[in-house]
Amino acid sequence: MNLSHPAADIYVPDSRPPAEALARVTHLAMGAHADDLEIMAHSGITYCIDNSDTKAFGGVVVTNGAGSARTGPYADRTDEEMRAIRRDEQRAAAKLGQYAIQIQLAHPSATVKQGEAAADVVADLAAILAVATPAVVYLHNPADKHDTHVGVLQRCLTALRAMPVERRPAQVLGVEVWRGLDWMMAADKVALDDGAHPQLRRDLLAVFDSQITGGKRYDAAVEGRRSANATFNDAHSVDETDDLTWAMDLTPLIADPSLDLAAYTLGYLERLKSDIADRIARMR
Repeated sequence: MNLSHPAADIYVPDSRPPAEALARVTHLAMGAHADDLEIMAHSGITYCIDNSDTKAFGGVVVTNGAGSARTGPYADRTDEEMRAIRRDEQRAAAKLGQYAIQIQLAHPSATVKQGEAAADVVADLAAILAVATPAVVYLHNPADKHDTHVGVLQRCLTALRAMPVERRPAQVLGVEVWRGLDWMMAADKVALDDGAHPQLRRDLLAVFDSQITGGKRYDAAVEGRRSANATFNDAHSVDETDDLTWAMDLTPLIADPSLDLAAYTLGYLERLKSDIADRIARMR
């Protein structure tokens, strides 16, 4: 792989050659920032740990995270220092989570959001997907309210759609991060059970001290949302798990590249609107 940014980082926890490590990946998460993968794909991380003879998790972080909010011991850190800190935190998470490989592309957020001008970002993702053949891919969801997340999603979709049909992943999921997906209709939601390895779940998020001590309690917020998802999943049955993350099935967008992302996403909202209107009408 020839990655475009000079600060790009490839880390293989077990020291295999990168191409060999990437070829092993069956579950691949591609996110915007350091810590997004651990929020989105805990179920995939633990599934690969529990089936390590045949499954392997890989991570791709697209941006350098230089513009993150910071306070306390990180308040006076420069953007350059924050880039290095967040790179090392993501490496630590990869080692802790037994990832096959962790790639950090180090692109500025502004580059990712440039649409068609973000050719280097798409080229890097395509280079990764030329080696990896994951069965499951975790992405940001198109209803996310973070511009960089939606930008990264669209660059990932472009690269995935360019893959030969026979090599495309069987399942592509858009996972909640900045905006929950509990509003989706039950039949539309994909449930990711995050109940396995609860201590690892906490430890993975705790690795990102620059975010937590730095002023954003993502660890507590993510734990709370996962618990709330599990409890409020079904009003008429007992909880089947303690921790759920919701995802949107994006596989049709890869299978049929002609589908429009906005129209596809708004279809979920239309079904929600109909459900609300029907329920109000029935209870009059």
